[in-house]
Amino acid sequence: MGPLAGFTILDLTSVLMGPYGTQVLADMGADVIKVESPEGDIVRQIGPGRAPGMGGMFLNANRGKRSIVLDLKKPEGREALLRLAKRANALVYNVRPQAMARLGLDYETLAAINPSLVYVGAFGYGQSGPYAAKPAYDDLIQGAATIPTLLAAAGDGTPRYVPVTIADRIVGLMMVNAILGGLMHQQRTGIGQRIDVPMFESMTEFVLVDHLGGLTYDPPLDHGGYARLLSRYRKPYKTSDGYLCVLIYNDKHWRSFFEAIGQSEFLDQPRFANHASRTRHIDEIYEEIGHIFLTRSTAEWRELLERADIPVMPMHTLETILDDPHLDAVGFFKTVDHPVEGRIRQMRVPSTWSVTQPEAAGPAPTLGQHGRDILHEAGFSTAEIDRLAEQKAVHLAAPP
Repeated sequence: MGPLAGFTILDLTSVLMGPYGTQVLADMGADVIKVESPEGDIVRQIGPGRAPGMGGMFLNANRGKRSIVLDLKKPEGREALLRLAKRANALVYNVRPQAMARLGLDYETLAAINPSLVYVGAFGYGQSGPYAAKPAYDDLIQGAATIPTLLAAAGDGTPRYVPVTIADRIVGLMMVNAILGGLMHQQRTGIGQRIDVPMFESMTEFVLVDHLGGLTYDPPLDHGGYARLLSRYRKPYKTSDGYLCVLIYNDKHWRSFFEAIGQSEFLDQPRFANHASRTRHIDEIYEEIGHIFLTRSTAEWRELLERADIPVMPMHTLETILDDPHLDAVGFFKTVDHPVEGRIRQMRVPSTWSVTQPEAAGPAPTLGQHGRDILHEAGFSTAEIDRLAEQKAVHLAAPP
């Protein structure tokens, strides 16, 4: 039984940021009720997939949840949501607060129904600034939080986005932290609250921990940026037959490296004296080390570096990572039977707990799969549920 067993989370989120976070809560044992529009979460459509509305990205961000389809634009659908909210511990959304207000689902309305409700919104921007009503997506937030500028400085001068929805994932995890803190306060006091988790501010703080640098001080000591991370030579090393990921970082690593390759004379150079001097000369150091790595094969380097206790890892592809021996040993990937998708690969919860181990409660739901059960649990009679279905306020799916 997970640590959040007994908690009910109304999940009004869609796309990636919110669903990724609420999946963490579901893995921890919470009953996460995914409230979807009649069209369903748009990520259901991102393929590939074996059945309509069950794309791989959806499967990997919505496991362990129950799905109900409510048309919140219809009064009857909104009323059904309010009845569900009366028994929920938390409600989570990731549209703009203005959209929630238009639906009549603002914090004040929900708090009047359930004063202990933890009402959490993860959206673009803090509501006291001029960007409050602007839409936000991962690409926009990456750009606003300086990530393409940093990648341009570290690369060929061309601004780029990280090829992962990194803002969605990071802010999704910050949202989880906020929900857990809100639930802790709720359990201690019985009092709920509104919590806003803005993407722009969250990602700006995340990035600038590394890169604010001398701009931390008033007046500034430099123009900001962590030189090692911005080096254009900070990349996997090319070997004689492939690539390898290596980080020679502290004094011990550098000493061990040059001793292992029989070139201890490098250690007499002032630029290798300490971390500060290496950072000042990082481009030339990384470039020179890159030439050294060309002299041996990937396998030869791995053996030498592991023997010298220098951090090294393979540069995996999306296919080779599936056969990584460590991930295999810890059971990271497993295959499960999905009711409509058949056999699928699923990733385990990465953390290990001695008592309340989180784990997937089940695969991602089909659209509206649990609607009737959820409404019955909230006190709706069969006649009421049938009437909601006739009014198209709720869409009831046939069992998969």
